Amino acid sequence: MTTTARLLRLLSLLQARRDWPGPLLASRLEVSDRTVRRDVERLREMGYTIQAATGPDGGYRLAAGSELPPLLFDDDQTVAVAVALQTAPASGVGIEEAAVRALVTIRQVMPARLRHRLDALQVTTIRSRGTARPSVAVDVLVTLANAIRDREVLRFDYVARGAPDAGDDVPAARRVEPHHLVSSSGRWYLVGWDLDREDWRIFSADRVGPRTPTGPRFQPRSVPGGDVQAFVSARFKGSDLDAWPCRGTVVLHRPAHEVRPFVDDGVLVALDDHRCSIETGSWSWGALAAWFGRFESAMDVVGPPELVSAFALLAERYDRAGGASAQP
Repeated sequence: MTTTARLLRLLSLLQARRDWPGPLLASRLEVSDRTVRRDVERLREMGYTIQAATGPDGGYRLAAGSELPPLLFDDDQTVAVAVALQTAPASGVGIEEAAVRALVTIRQVMPARLRHRLDALQVTTIRSRGTARPSVAVDVLVTLANAIRDREVLRFDYVARGAPDAGDDVPAARRVEPHHLVSSSGRWYLVGWDLDREDWRIFSADRVGPRTPTGPRFQPRSVPGGDVQAFVSARFKGSDLDAWPCRGTVVLHRPAHEVRPFVDDGVLVALDDHRCSIETGSWSWGALAAWFGRFESAMDVVGPPELVSAFALLAERYDRAGGASAQP
């Protein structure tokens, strides 16, 4: 190999594992230990921080440096990074311009075979219509992440819209032991223990205005159940468990293939060519009955009785609304 090719191969090996004994590197590169040492020095001159240890267990380790040097990716890693950059607009973080510039940089140095794969993987990110999803500033996410890593109490102003302890759109001071950052459907959330309310809370990151400096260090607590994903999912469903508090079943007079794209986490069973059953859940019986009504089709309620009562209540409300609208 030429010196340049050997340096690239050496860099690739150093990125593949944490520690490399010198003789093993020499064997992989089919060179002498002395050549390995010279090549390591060349990489250091290029800005790579490579630590060396002597002795029988000694070797080389690629460590973090003061700057980001050029990196090497294998084929799958390159395509994965490129696709991730294309979907950056859906992340809810204001990095769209930086992602585009990074994607252009990567594509310019891609070999032709990878460029063809990437060009075939053109991704169009569509944000849901209606209420615009707020974007979170990168520096806010970094501040939250640093406090989580360092286990420091966060002090911030929070706009808790509709909260009983704060007026609409009025910032309230919070003191929180931050636990996790969570991303869901293009929105970012901070999970933490609210010191003043002595309870676990989930905060929308776009409404957080960090204060400086941060508070004292703390000993981390465990979220209820020990699983952050299950805990957040349960809170989103209005339950203490990762399950909808209200579940019911109906037989819908529609073919299963017309319903399947809209069932989400429900259970769909085709009964015949014209009917199907759906079992799903929601945070309230009224919301569940209204969800079934979205299909604008005849249906039979299988149960439970609470769902039957919810349909009757909705029918009464709709009837009154229709009567009121008909009056001059």
